[in-house]
Amino acid sequence: MRHFKLLAACIGVASLSAVSAAVLAQQVVSFQVAGQKVVGTLELPANVSTAPVVLMLHGFTGSRNELATPAVKEGIFAHAAKAFAAQGLASLRIDFRGSGESEGQFEDTTLTGQAADALAAIDFLKTLKSVDVSRLSVVGWSQGGAVATMVAARSATLVRSVALWAPASVPAATYPAFLGVEYVKSGLASGGKAVSTKLPWGAEVSLKTAFFEDLYKVSPVAELARYSGPVFVAVGTNDPVVTPQPAMGQVLLSYHPGPGELWVRPMDHSFNAFVNATTLDEMVDATSAFIRRHSQ
Repeated sequence: MRHFKLLAACIGVASLSAVSAAVLAQQVVSFQVAGQKVVGTLELPANVSTAPVVLMLHGFTGSRNELATPAVKEGIFAHAAKAFAAQGLASLRIDFRGSGESEGQFEDTTLTGQAADALAAIDFLKTLKSVDVSRLSVVGWSQGGAVATMVAARSATLVRSVALWAPASVPAATYPAFLGVEYVKSGLASGGKAVSTKLPWGAEVSLKTAFFEDLYKVSPVAELARYSGPVFVAVGTNDPVVTPQPAMGQVLLSYHPGPGELWVRPMDHSFNAFVNATTLDEMVDATSAFIRRHSQ
């Protein structure tokens, strides 16, 4: 759910506080899932020996640095990781299998498979001395938000908090509207073969039956109902992809048994990042504060 060059109300330019703090280390790492290599970027803050850590999960057709815009040239996730590091938080952002530099074919992707990648990433983090996995949080954008709910509910390692940015709360509703009802029908009926379509921004995508079946098997609302930790949900009232808002954000918290915060702004699915970085930076700062509050 990315690459939407949508204009929204322009809010004055602001920079992330404390981003000038030096990042101690940025390292490309990898680990195996079902015989395939998953690649990620580990970012560590300066002057923190064993930092709380954030696992960052990208969106549909995305990759670990996520969407680059004129205002956020390095990519939204790379930008956010720098801000987290400036606030004393380590992070690992991964390419799901079939995306970015990870092995596999995108047509084989599923929500369940991406959750397996994320859970394996947590196991990898447990092998590192530079991060404190007892203070683990998960951030997911769009489809990555749906996957983050699965990780929170299914991880054997306690997830201290979850932050969901424009999450795909009800995949069975969002994807037919986004990809087209006929495409979803053809995918469900393809007998395991990949079927293709053009995305709204012109790129072509191919997916197999298992992806479409997961849209009806996986319920982020039900996943969060099994997780009692704190949840931060950021949604935009100008989001044309996961809509209507803020209802799609609120439904996740309505059945969630733990503490939750709904953060609503007049932003699109890309947090107005094609206009400037103001709303994105505000959301990242709010997310960082939420994570740090629950990592004590």
